[in-house]
Amino acid sequence: MRQFYIRVVFLIALFAGLQVKAQKIVSYNDTHIRYMGRVGYKDNAAQLYWSGTSVKVNFKGTEVKVLLKDERGDSYYNVIIDGKIVVLHPDTAKRLYTLASHLTAGIHSVELFKRTEWADGTTAFYNFQFNTGAEVLAPPPIKKRKIEFYGNSITSGYAIEDFTGQDSYLSRYKNNYLSYAAITARHFDAEYSCISKSGIGIVIGYYPAPMSEIYNRVDANDPKSLWDFAKYTPDVVVVNLFQNDASLMRQPGSEIFRAKFGNTPPTAEFIIEAYRKFIQSIRAKYPKAQIICALGSMDAVKDNLPWKSYIEKAVEKLNDKLITAHFFPFKNSPGHPTIKEQQDMANDLIKYIDTQVKW
Repeated sequence: MRQFYIRVVFLIALFAGLQVKAQKIVSYNDTHIRYMGRVGYKDNAAQLYWSGTSVKVNFKGTEVKVLLKDERGDSYYNVIIDGKIVVLHPDTAKRLYTLASHLTAGIHSVELFKRTEWADGTTAFYNFQFNTGAEVLAPPPIKKRKIEFYGNSITSGYAIEDFTGQDSYLSRYKNNYLSYAAITARHFDAEYSCISKSGIGIVIGYYPAPMSEIYNRVDANDPKSLWDFAKYTPDVVVVNLFQNDASLMRQPGSEIFRAKFGNTPPTAEFIIEAYRKFIQSIRAKYPKAQIICALGSMDAVKDNLPWKSYIEKAVEKLNDKLITAHFFPFKNSPGHPTIKEQQDMANDLIKYIDTQVKW
C-alpha cells in the first residue's frame, strides 16, 4: 500500500510570527479538542505516548496545520481528514505541518492517530492552526461504548505494513490503526484505549518490565506517572498476553531467561498465579467490565503448548462470570500478523463480543 507523506512547512521566525497573527490557533488544552487514549500534559503541550492515541477536532475552514515536536523522530501518525488517510512523520524539531489546504467550504474533521509505540518516542502536540476566518466547532461527542486493550506487538500492529516478509522492527512498518484492536473498537463505534508494548510479557518478556509494572502509567517510562483510572471506565477489556512468555520459555539458555530464572524454570502454578494476579488488578480498577482473557494468533495458541490452559485455569480461579477466556485461531504463518490476519482476528473477536457482551 502506497503511503503519501505530508510535507513539512519550514518557517523562519519572522514569517512564523506574521502567520500566527493571521491564523486561528487552537491550543492543546482547548475544550474543542477531543483526545482518545491516555494523554499526559507538560511543557505547554499534550504528550502522546501510547499506540492508538488520537487527537481530533471539527472545524469550518479551508486549511489546517499542526505544531508538533517528536522525541526521537521515529513516531508515525495517520492523519484522517474527512475520512481520508495520509501519513505524518514528525521530526525532533518543533515544527508546523500542513495537514490540509484548499479544502472546500463547509464542515471538516481532522484526527491524528498514533500508529507507533511509546518506545518509538513521545510526541508533543502544541496546537492546531487554521486559516483566517475559520471556525472551530463543538468537539466530537464522547462515544457511548468504551473498550481497552492490554497487549504486546500483536496488539500494537508490529510489522503490519512490512510487505517484504522480513517482519521488520522499524517503526515505519507499524500501524496500530490496522490492528485487530483498533478495528474492533471502530466496529463497535467505541472509545479506544490501547496499552501495548512489543516484547512485553506477564512473567518474562523481551522488554524487561512485565505488563503488571507499566499497565497503570500515563508515561510508560516514568514509574511516578500514574494514570487515574477514574478518567476512563471501559465496558470491555481485552488482554492478549503470553506470546513473549511462551517464546522465552523455550529458550532456557538465553540471557534473558537466565537473568530472570537462573537455571530453574518457573512452575505452571507460578505462571498461572502471575496471570491471575494481573487480571485481578484489572478487575480492581474496573469492577463492572467484561474482561476477555485472549491469546493468539501467533504460536503461543498452538494446542501442543500449555498457554491456553494456563489462562483457563487462571480464569477458573478468579471465579468471576464477567471474566472469560477466548483464543484466536493459530494463524500458521511466519512473523507477526499481516493486515489480513489482523482483520481475521478482529472478525473473530467481534463475533465473540457479540455473543458475550451486553453493551
